[in-house]
Amino acid sequence: MLKNHTIIEHVKLKLVIFDMKEKGLVDFFEKYLEKKPIFKNKLILQSNYAPLQIFHRDEQIQQLANILAPALRGDKPSNLFIYGKTGSGKTLTVKHTTQQLSGVAQQKRIPLKIIYLNCKLKKLADTEYRLVAQLLHEYGKNIPPTGLPTDEVYNIFFQTIDKDKHNLILVLDEIDQLAGKVGDELLYNLTRINSELKNTQITLIGISNDSSFTDNLDPRVKSSLSEEDLVFPPYNAEQIQNILEQRAQLAFNPGVVEEGVLGKCAAFAAREHGDARRALELLRVSGELAERQNNVKVSIIHLDQAEEKIERDRVLDIVASQPKQYQVTLFSILDACNQKQGVFTGEIYTLYERYCAQTGLRPLTQRRVSDIIAELDMLGIINARVISKGRYGRTREISLGTNDGITQKIKGILNEELGLSWSS
Repeated sequence: MLKNHTIIEHVKLKLVIFDMKEKGLVDFFEKYLEKKPIFKNKLILQSNYAPLQIFHRDEQIQQLANILAPALRGDKPSNLFIYGKTGSGKTLTVKHTTQQLSGVAQQKRIPLKIIYLNCKLKKLADTEYRLVAQLLHEYGKNIPPTGLPTDEVYNIFFQTIDKDKHNLILVLDEIDQLAGKVGDELLYNLTRINSELKNTQITLIGISNDSSFTDNLDPRVKSSLSEEDLVFPPYNAEQIQNILEQRAQLAFNPGVVEEGVLGKCAAFAAREHGDARRALELLRVSGELAERQNNVKVSIIHLDQAEEKIERDRVLDIVASQPKQYQVTLFSILDACNQKQGVFTGEIYTLYERYCAQTGLRPLTQRRVSDIIAELDMLGIINARVISKGRYGRTREISLGTNDGITQKIKGILNEELGLSWSS
């Protein structure tokens, strides 16, 4: 009996502790609701928010409108390749312009369809089959996620889109990701598809952060895709501050953001190649940190904390989002650096060729891999120091630019993405 009594008392004590914890959570949430919020509308600072007015991109908007306007007369616009650094307003400008175009077409009853696909999404564009299946879905036609021959999927696609006379503008955002996953063949098929159609004309708009992406395409694809090119320059600090002022006014309650925060936030982003998206993320995270610390204002201290927090996560996001060629190059660097301190470009390229063979990728030239190494260095993932070898020319000595904890996480991402094994 004594033992049973002890057990009952123990259970009662645990229930009391549980109730206290639950009550503590309830009190916390109730007090949270009583606090005056810092944010008025946090969604304004999200990267997918579409403002009514786009600052500092009037020239690009007008160029894009000029290229696409013939669709309103039933003519096929030129294929277009758009490139610029991350956060330079490419996607925002394309979406804004195509939405306006679509609105006029609907009002005038002009047969025009616009499809936007983000090729960074694995479930959407990691195979040729899935991308074409998604295009069919946009036309209300569903096919099994797998199982049909690719030729049959294309035949269904041709029949579906060619049923009614219209223009289709297909926007492929992060198009370099698509090419890295499925190769040139899909892009070749899409650029040559109009010769198979009677009623429909397709215009491709490719968007990429990599200006040299087309250099490695099949020449036939390159000439078809890049009928028109549109370059987005990075924003400067003053332009980013204008964008932040516009968004902050809508996102925060009055008087919440202390003086100097927006200017320093813009300076941070301008240092990162004019990335307005990064500036908006910094400002949003600063506000979130201020709220968690029960501060009523967003200060420079919160901005510094946000920059440190984002920097930790940024490298991992970059690695996960890179095309396969970049990932294999980085895998080769990490594998080489596992074996010794300080490796050279030639050693990296030897490993790179081996891993391309194992993953079924077509190796890029050593010069192009050197360009990728330079980009990884610029991103801070590695350190690439140019050294002279006298009459034998110059080479890069490469070492890792991340600490052990981040490096191990990068290895985990690359293992999952590539399915390769480390040499040591």
